[in-house]
Amino acid sequence: MGQNTQPTTDQSFEKDVLQSDVPVLVDFWAAWCRPCLALAPKLEEVAGELGSKIKVVKLNIDENPDAPSKYGVKGIPTMILFKAGKEIDQIVGNHPKENILALLQKHV
Repeated sequence: MGQNTQPTTDQSFEKDVLQSDVPVLVDFWAAWCRPCLALAPKLEEVAGELGSKIKVVKLNIDENPDAPSKYGVKGIPTMILFKAGKEIDQIVGNHPKENILALLQKHV
């Protein structure tokens, strides 16, 4: 993980994501997924730009199968935005940074 994003797991998902005071963008990814790896630096920049308004966490789907299953993640990268413990938006694929920022700015 980079300095602006943090990892989460099935075990810490509730605390890291659902109980967060700020909106949380969860990046569901895997080490073998090339689009996921290409997306990572953009998410670092997004997290850095939005600072304390939002939290960006990454969940490795190979190591943590419960959350992706619970939230219906079919393909990766999938980014799901949570606010006040609820799923409020979703974007699938390796999108340009501007698209990700536009999605987030509707909710922060």
